[in-house]
Amino acid sequence: MRCPYCRHPDSRVVDSREADDGQLIRRRRSCPECSKRFTTVEEAVLAIVKRSGVTEPFSRIKIMSGVRKACQGRPVTDDAIAVLAEKVESTIRARGTAEVPSNEVGLAILGPLRDLDEVAYLRFASVYRSFESLEDFEREIATLRDAAISRIEATRAEKSGTAEKNGNAEKIGAAPKA
Repeated sequence: MRCPYCRHPDSRVVDSREADDGQLIRRRRSCPECSKRFTTVEEAVLAIVKRSGVTEPFSRIKIMSGVRKACQGRPVTDDAIAVLAEKVESTIRARGTAEVPSNEVGLAILGPLRDLDEVAYLRFASVYRSFESLEDFEREIATLRDAAISRIEATRAEKSGTAEKNGNAEKIGAAPKA
């Protein structure tokens, strides 16, 4: 690594540490020529393979831009979109491959976006999955409704299970009446 101070072509690594949950490596370096120290940051390049076969570097900003368009006019904050983009990047990097097809990026967006805002999810899914008719929208809305009903039923079952446990605990711990 070239020294940024004296431009000497070589430097020595003094210390290496992981940063950003292991996504980056920070290296502290020392120049043998001028003895100054500097820090470098290394990151594995994640390439996205487009349908045409062209590869481009992964861009969290591009993810945020696409999601922001889907969320236009919705009560979704920029912070929430940034968190979603981080989740998507983590999901993609967790695959452990250097190249990821663009359709997998879209799939990685759909889940967190559905949890964030269902209307924005429908907008994004309609473009990503190329909805061509009302039936496509109706089918997706039915899927969203079924998922919402399942979540409600699971919550109710969880609450009734907790209530039963609490009721039994009270009966067991209660002193007998005289």
